[in-house]
Amino acid sequence: QMVLSEKVNQLMEWASKRSVIRMNGDKFRRFVKAPPRNYSVIVMFTALQPHRQCVVCKQADEEYQILANSWRYSSAFTNKIFFAMVDFDEGSDVFQMLNMNSAPTFINFPAKGKPKRGDTYELQVRGFAAEQLARWVADRTDVNIRVIRPPNYAGPLMLGLLLAVIGGLVYLRGSNLDFLYNKTGWAFAALCFVLAMTSGQMWNHIRGPPYAHKNPHTGQVSYIHGSSQAQFVAETHIVLLFNGGVTLGMVLLHEAATSDLDVGKRKIMCIAGIGLVVLFFSWLLSVFRSKYHGYPYRY
Repeated sequence: QMVLSEKVNQLMEWASKRSVIRMNGDKFRRFVKAPPRNYSVIVMFTALQPHRQCVVCKQADEEYQILANSWRYSSAFTNKIFFAMVDFDEGSDVFQMLNMNSAPTFINFPAKGKPKRGDTYELQVRGFAAEQLARWVADRTDVNIRVIRPPNYAGPLMLGLLLAVIGGLVYLRGSNLDFLYNKTGWAFAALCFVLAMTSGQMWNHIRGPPYAHKNPHTGQVSYIHGSSQAQFVAETHIVLLFNGGVTLGMVLLHEAATSDLDVGKRKIMCIAGIGLVVLFFSWLLSVFRSKYHGYPYRY
């Protein structure tokens, strides 16, 4: 019991100085693996050193810090759960002991027993947003953490800039507000919004997935997620580009059929439109087949 009390006191002292406790192999074996223990430890296994070039690790670390700070400075803070981190360059022996070959990885080490399958966080499926991590922590430890993010002034600044632009246009145009009735302008704005939503931008905002994935063994970077249940940020940008290409091709075909231009220019627009639709729609189907394995159709 005295050993347990000393361990809890030491962890509380470290947590009072830093929300995420950095551990090497010795600390991990003493405070996480070795009994007795009446507390849970959420550990992020990562590789943050610059020479590792793990961009996802840095992004996940930012969200993990937000989660740990939200718990450390909440009124419900207790010694029931602690947040820790093991960096590969500081605890490679821990990675070998757990047979881990990828980072970042989140594992819950419960107060009693060994980690079960659900104690390993499904990063590729759920993303690493602090809110998603908090739901997983609540499910595994019954500790509910209200995520409190630092103030983000980007939204108000963008809104202020937009209002300033609109105000400037109104001032410059005086009483002439015909530009507000410009169908082409509103159609372009609506099209941009539709393309952003259909490419999965809202899913990124909710789930917070990584931008891409780099295989730690081969160094190969994947921009398209191999499952239909998840996606990367880069993937949404690619799909947005492909949808935009198909849309542009359809617009050119419509203009070729309805405009008053001479026949030569309309033929060029028609050929360009067909080429864009065929090319970008074929690429879209390729992305679809890579995510839905066994999809039989091609274009």
